[in-house]
Amino acid sequence: MGSSTGRLFSVTTFGESHGPAMGAIVEGCPPGIMLDLDAIQEELDRRRPGVSALSSPRKEPDQVQILSGVFEGKTTGTAIGLLIANKDADSSSYAPFSDVYRPSHADYTYDAKYGFRDWRGGGRSSARETVCRVAAGAIARQVLSTLAGVNVVGWVDQVGSVVSNSDPDEVSRQAVEASEVRCPNPDASAEMEGLIREVRGQKDTLGGVVRCVARGVPPGLGDPVFDKLEADLAKACLSLPAAKGFESGAGFSAASMRGSQHNDPFMFSDERVQTTTNHSGGIQGGISNGMDIVISVGFKPVATIFTDQQTVDNQGDARTIRPRGRHDPCVVARAVPIVEAAMALVLCDHLLRQRAIRGDEVFGS
Repeated sequence: MGSSTGRLFSVTTFGESHGPAMGAIVEGCPPGIMLDLDAIQEELDRRRPGVSALSSPRKEPDQVQILSGVFEGKTTGTAIGLLIANKDADSSSYAPFSDVYRPSHADYTYDAKYGFRDWRGGGRSSARETVCRVAAGAIARQVLSTLAGVNVVGWVDQVGSVVSNSDPDEVSRQAVEASEVRCPNPDASAEMEGLIREVRGQKDTLGGVVRCVARGVPPGLGDPVFDKLEADLAKACLSLPAAKGFESGAGFSAASMRGSQHNDPFMFSDERVQTTTNHSGGIQGGISNGMDIVISVGFKPVATIFTDQQTVDNQGDARTIRPRGRHDPCVVARAVPIVEAAMALVLCDHLLRQRAIRGDEVFGS
């Protein structure tokens, strides 16, 4: 039940970190969309491990196989099947901890829910599952671009105590990808890289913040009560591994502002209603207002640290462990395409829901 998301544009993922493959079923994709398979692979390449000295050394090619739903380069309107093989799974590092609860991992909670667990790399709770979301999100991005001209760009805004403070209006994908940590601010990027290397040398880990902006989103997406656009974005982002916080627009800083500071005055410009500021982050009353949608996602430090830790086993006996395995010292650089995918999946679902309510003419098609 918990492996599916979306109403009209729905995604179901399957597979375990150390199983034979990962995959996704995408349903509700409109027919006739020209699908760029290279663009899907490009998104997977941005997420995959082993491509940076600052990430996990696990080597996964993450080559996607399209099983169904695409013919002669176009979507058919039927279910799109995606499969990504696991090529470099090594369960040996996890075997010594098959009966031990690693601190801040899902080991104990998995046992509490199911009565047993797949200890090979975390099973379904592993960040490996996000390869499915990125593949599905790459399709959603193309639907959004084709139907409404929407563009999604994410970046690392914070690592540890180092903050980029990059302007969402100015960030470009080119600037993001020019940085090893995907921070568009060169000075902050260099400082972030140095901090990650320092902390990794101490056998410790770091957390950080990914920001994401969606440009060209039409007004009217979302609903005013339970399916508020920012509520669905929050759920999509907080369902990501290691995600611990979500902000929309001004976020928690709005708590220290006055209404006179936070309100976004309306104006009419370029033949449409706009706002002079964007503290709302493009969403008001749970519905997009046509301004850029801006979100932030806070990620905790990676739970696996390579130093002695106190814990217990599944019998309740005290144990001291020093974990092994291949892990990122900081997840945020690889989390950028994952957050982008989460944003794209939610926006695509709501775009199709709004088309169903108001019709194609709302979006000029």
